[in-house]
Amino acid sequence: MTTLTHRSRRVEAAGGGKQQQEEEGTEKRDSLEDEGEKGDCKDLRLTLMEEVLLLGLKDKEGYTSFWNDCISSGLRGCILIELALRGRVQLEPQTMRKKRLLDRKVLFRSDAPTGDVLLDEALKHIKATEPAESVQSWIELLTGETWNPLKLHYQIRNVRERLAKNLVEKGILTTEKQNFLLFDMTTHPVTNTTEKQRLVKRVQDGLLERWVNDPHRLDRRLLALIVLANAADVLENAFASLADERYETAVTRSRELLDCDPEAEACKPGAVEMIWAVMAAFNKA
Repeated sequence: MTTLTHRSRRVEAAGGGKQQQEEEGTEKRDSLEDEGEKGDCKDLRLTLMEEVLLLGLKDKEGYTSFWNDCISSGLRGCILIELALRGRVQLEPQTMRKKRLLDRKVLFRSDAPTGDVLLDEALKHIKATEPAESVQSWIELLTGETWNPLKLHYQIRNVRERLAKNLVEKGILTTEKQNFLLFDMTTHPVTNTTEKQRLVKRVQDGLLERWVNDPHRLDRRLLALIVLANAADVLENAFASLADERYETAVTRSRELLDCDPEAEACKPGAVEMIWAVMAAFNKA
């Protein structure tokens, strides 16, 4: 809370009891929305997109697997969940005709800048789109997987390269050129292995030491990260350093989590509907 807010409340204390309660309620809601903006890393704030890409990058080679054809759509799912966690978008309320997560549209809430170019670009598209689109439609549109030429402008291009540049600026990756016989490719090897290990350990701990056997008791950013890393086919990378027994435990528990029914979980108190809607979209795909 700023000094200005403190001063304002002292001045209005005599006759502003009701207003104070309203302000406190607003601050509480804003606190819950902004919780998603606080990165889990102690030193750096990373978006879900950056975390998923970092999990997918080969440390020394500096590129993702050539056989991974899921990471592009997975990163677009990250955008929707990140925007929802930051209070910029939400699913439309459930109605008798629209009960299923994938039938409900993504509604714009706030155009306050997020501080991330990719998120702001996607938010601008969502704000300007009428009628609103569903979660599954937005993943396809942002990825460019649409047959409608009038909607090709929704595609967010060069996402991996732009995310890698962000991570270079944050001191986690570096930029190199590698020759692959017929062509040169820009790669981004990991230089700050401490941050990469911290990210991997957070996923491992969530499924091992801190396992709670209830997705709604998991940290919501961790839940989102596990769902999105699986959608992007990079979750396995977080388990590579585990011994066999712990590896089996982590895989089994992640599978239990990912086998949950998104429709049922989204109806439970405190659920972040967008996480389950994105999960439902990838399950259907």
